[in-house]
Amino acid sequence: MSLNLPERQDIRLRVRQLRRALTPEQQQLAAIQVAEHALKFSPVQQARKIALFLSVDGELNPHPLMAKLWQHEQEVYLPVLHPFAKGQLLFIRYDAATPLTPNRLAIPEPPLDIRHLATLNELDVLMVPLVAFDSQGQRLGMGGGFYDRTLQNWQQHGVLPIGLAHDCQRVEALPVAEWDIPLPAIITPSKIWQW
Repeated sequence: MSLNLPERQDIRLRVRQLRRALTPEQQQLAAIQVAEHALKFSPVQQARKIALFLSVDGELNPHPLMAKLWQHEQEVYLPVLHPFAKGQLLFIRYDAATPLTPNRLAIPEPPLDIRHLATLNELDVLMVPLVAFDSQGQRLGMGGGFYDRTLQNWQQHGVLPIGLAHDCQRVEALPVAEWDIPLPAIITPSKIWQW
């Protein structure tokens, strides 16, 4: 399928509206169901270091999953905007006591402390936010390209990217750009999708 920017923007707007229309109760239930699926998924069970994200704009809330990972003594990391390499992400260890400060995109992030940094080679699983996904595992993000750049050579790093999404974020087919990185797995409240 060829690149169609207006179509991508239309899908982004439509799915973000669907996501934001979920009630707080629906959001909470979805977060719990996704956490349950994730904890039964062997790559997550076996992971020592897992990168998550903090939800914004109706994204699936990973906090219930985070709490369970901490209970299982697995390390949780959050993305931080790279201070020098524009458009790149770093991953910093996070726990319940870590202070958070909004970055330039108004997304809370932990302080950039090199002692708590994990490279992609050191992460086992990288949970990825998304706006929409299709039945081939194609992912449409917010449009900043942060995760596409981060995931460019994920196989070489040995990290497994897994999308987290609401069921309403699935679309029939996404227009694909050459920089789009399909995901090998996406977890929604209803199931684990694998490709």
